[in-house]
Amino acid sequence: MKRLVSGGVGLAAVLLAAGCLSSGDDDPIPVNPEPQGRPLALTILHVNDHHSHLDATSATLQLKVADGSRKAVAVSAGGFPRVKAAIDQLAAKSTHVLKLHAGDALTGTLYFNRAGEMGEPDAALMNTVCFDAFALGNHEFDKGDSGLKHFIDLLHAGSCRTPVLSANVSFAASSALHPSRAAGAVSPSTVVVRHGQKIGIIGLTIAAKTQASSSPDKGTVFEDEAVAAQREIDALRKQGIDKIILLSHTGYGYDKQIIARLDGVDVLVGGDSHTLLGPDAMAGTYALGATPGGAYPTRMTDKQGKPVCLVQAWEYSRVVGELKVEFDARGEISKCEGTPHVLIGDDFAIGGAAAGAPDRAAILADVQASGFLKVVAPDAAAAQLLQPFKLQVDAFNKTVVAQAPDELCSRRVPGGSPTQTAGWNDYGRSSAACNALGDVTRRGGDIQQIVAQAFLEIAQKAYGGADLTLQSGGGVRVPLQGDITAGRAIEVVPFGNQLYRLEVTATEIKNLLEDGIEATYGGTGATGPYPYTGGLRWDVDATQPKGSRVSNIELRDSATGNWGLLDLGNATRTYKLFVLSFNANGGDGYATLAAVPAARRLDVGVLDADVFLEYIAAQPKGTNGLPQLRKLEPGLYSTKSHKDVWTLSTR
Repeated sequence: MKRLVSGGVGLAAVLLAAGCLSSGDDDPIPVNPEPQGRPLALTILHVNDHHSHLDATSATLQLKVADGSRKAVAVSAGGFPRVKAAIDQLAAKSTHVLKLHAGDALTGTLYFNRAGEMGEPDAALMNTVCFDAFALGNHEFDKGDSGLKHFIDLLHAGSCRTPVLSANVSFAASSALHPSRAAGAVSPSTVVVRHGQKIGIIGLTIAAKTQASSSPDKGTVFEDEAVAAQREIDALRKQGIDKIILLSHTGYGYDKQIIARLDGVDVLVGGDSHTLLGPDAMAGTYALGATPGGAYPTRMTDKQGKPVCLVQAWEYSRVVGELKVEFDARGEISKCEGTPHVLIGDDFAIGGAAAGAPDRAAILADVQASGFLKVVAPDAAAAQLLQPFKLQVDAFNKTVVAQAPDELCSRRVPGGSPTQTAGWNDYGRSSAACNALGDVTRRGGDIQQIVAQAFLEIAQKAYGGADLTLQSGGGVRVPLQGDITAGRAIEVVPFGNQLYRLEVTATEIKNLLEDGIEATYGGTGATGPYPYTGGLRWDVDATQPKGSRVSNIELRDSATGNWGLLDLGNATRTYKLFVLSFNANGGDGYATLAAVPAARRLDVGVLDADVFLEYIAAQPKGTNGLPQLRKLEPGLYSTKSHKDVWTLSTR
């Protein structure tokens, strides 16, 4: 199969990609191509934001059982071998197929940086699918232009040579990806042929976010997405190409804005925002675990009023989108419809036991009736290819990566005593020696504070910086002492949260602290929400009414190390808060963070455990060569003092 690859103002190169078959219909580009004036029915199979999530996970769905009721049913779900199998099955049912990946293949699990070369497992599994195009996401730049060049080399090591696209990136003169030294590695667009007709595919990378929170080389810049897209659309149309797909890693909400500014795009296959699209039953009846952000497909119009179909396929190798588009003889969309296939296995379990035959039959019927759940077994060859990388990840989990000479005590909330009501004392996580220390009772858990500090220090070196961080006490699960394996470090923050960067005002900082204190002491009986912060410290008086419990809030200047009172009278200045996605979206009662508008929130996308491991690796080494993880100096603890915390009620 041949693909034409378009340069900025026209068709610039021809890539030979022998052996990379989408569905058995990839026609050679004819010497004398026929006019484009014929209808075309096209199936687009797509994924996005798999973020190194290559293994299957588990899901719990509300499915109908034999007695007609819905019960919680556990089942295996997702994983890239299952993506490969689903794409093959769906492609076999259609005549003219495109397979597209809308970016952010990298960063998110230990497969990215702890198994083989960085990005090697992702490239290997992507090549089992052999995508027709891959758009660069912001996380493809996390290890700089050289890291991205190496990933592209891995992706192109075999016969597939998937075109890597971004129309709005301009690589620095010194970049490993500058065209003078890596010609054709990244192209603005590619042209494929289906049924004798050319289809243009244009890549876009979210500009501001990549520049601010990833690590492109100095001098590598990103143009306004819509401006770059329109320029490439115009160049393709001058070549007589009237079917144009935008492969866009810019986010669902921004995709809508971009479409409204364009003339000539037919389909936008998106990524970046991890948006689930589909029927409301996904969140309601079936309790998938995410709420759809819109319809699949979302029907839009461009600035000329022509129809555009917009799709996205959630995240983490969980969904394969199947969009069926019909073009009329003028190259305009006459119909688009499709299904976001949520990939699951058939190992159904209820209450920890395998579903019996009657329940199993009812569950399978309900899966079929859902219209979006798809039972598919992982592709055997892809699973076999993944296995050596899995063994490397398992070995890394057993590797001693650091030592904690002294016990790093865990305590969700300062205060308490061993005789208090179970659940509120939180004394069971640490040793008796830790619990006897006045320090941990006065200011809270050492390990909780270290995690908040880890997020701060790593964010200040990368990901666009941070002024402060937030980690709720219950999100840190275990103390540490002695030899620390990678697996044990991950147990400290085991929930796999991504990190966000929010721009927050001083008033919002005060209010988010009040949210955490209220969620802890407001009668819910929860200890998990108690806030630990890096770069911020304050006093707590839990005897005061809601909204007045936190005082004397101080912010640390990262440049000087000096502390100063937070200026609550300044309504315009904002601060960079690095925080877990869970809390950023309102988890643990942090309503103030959930209300921060989209313009001031950024999904950085890096995994909390990865950040913690990076912090551990940066600690001073002992005589044995291992990093030594120690308690922080007292002045860095976020709770300076607390008053009457545990005498508020008869708990």
